Amino acid sequence: MPRTRARCYLRRMTDDAIERFYQQDYDEAARLARGAGLLELLRTQQIIAPHLTGNGLQIADVGGGPGVYSMWLASLGHHVRLIDPVPRHIEQALGQQHSRGSVDPVVGDARRLDLDDDSLDVVLMLGPLYHLQEPGDRAAALTEAMRVLKPGGRLFAAAVSRFASTHDGMARRLLLDPKFVDVSKVDIETGRHENPDRHPDWFTTAYFHHPTELRDEVADADFEHVAVVGIEGLAGWFDDLDQRLNDPQERAAILAALERVQEEPSLLGVSAHLLASGVKPG
Repeated sequence: MPRTRARCYLRRMTDDAIERFYQQDYDEAARLARGAGLLELLRTQQIIAPHLTGNGLQIADVGGGPGVYSMWLASLGHHVRLIDPVPRHIEQALGQQHSRGSVDPVVGDARRLDLDDDSLDVVLMLGPLYHLQEPGDRAAALTEAMRVLKPGGRLFAAAVSRFASTHDGMARRLLLDPKFVDVSKVDIETGRHENPDRHPDWFTTAYFHHPTELRDEVADADFEHVAVVGIEGLAGWFDDLDQRLNDPQERAAILAALERVQEEPSLLGVSAHLLASGVKPG
C-alpha cells in the first residue's frame, strides 16, 4: 500500500493524541511482556487458540500493533496480514523474525481493509474498537471484518471495559487525583475516554464498552454465535502479578480459574479488556 495513501487513512482514523501516543509516548510490545499486559496476551491466546483449526489459516491481525499476536500466529504455521495505522508499529513488525507461517505488515485502516471479499479464515481486531469513538466507525470496522471473512470464518474483537479506569484508579491509587476521578466518571457515563493533558498513566483517546454494548455491536454486524468473555478478570488488578505469573504453577492456576469464569455475566466488567467473538453466516 502506498505510504501517502496510508498516511491519509491514519489521519482520518486517529486523532493527533492517539498517533502521538503510539508513535512517541508508549511501547505496545513492551506492555504485553509484563504484568497485566502479559496476562492479557496469555489469556487472549488461550481463548483464541482452540478455534485455530486447520493448517495454514489466512488471518488478518487488524490493529495488530507491532505484531506480537501476528508473530505468535505465524509460529503456529498461519499466514497473517498485519494491518495497523501507526507506522512505528509496522516498522517494529518488519524487524521481527518468525517461523513456519508468514507475516505481511502494512499500514492501513480497520474501516477500509485492502483485502478481498470472503478471503480470510480469521480476523483479529484487538485494538480498533477501543480507538474508534464514534458508533458509525466501529460499525464500519465490524462490517469490513464481515466482508473479508469466508463464510464460517470467525472474528475476535477486543474492547476496553467501561469500568476499567475506575478499577485502575483503585488499584494504583489514581482516585486520589480529582482530575482522574472526573475522567473515570465520564468513562462510566459515556464510554468516551479523553486525556487532553497527556498524563502518561491515563492512556489516550479511546472508547470503553459496556459488555452488553459490545455484544450488541458485533451482533448488529450480522455475526452469529456472538459471545463476550472477560480477559484478565480480577487477576489483572493484582499488584504482584509479575511474581505470580513467573511461577509456572501459579500461572497455570490463574489461567485455569479465569477460563472457568470468563463467561459469567456478573463478572465481565471486572476485566480491563473484553473479547467478543462471532461467526460469519454460511
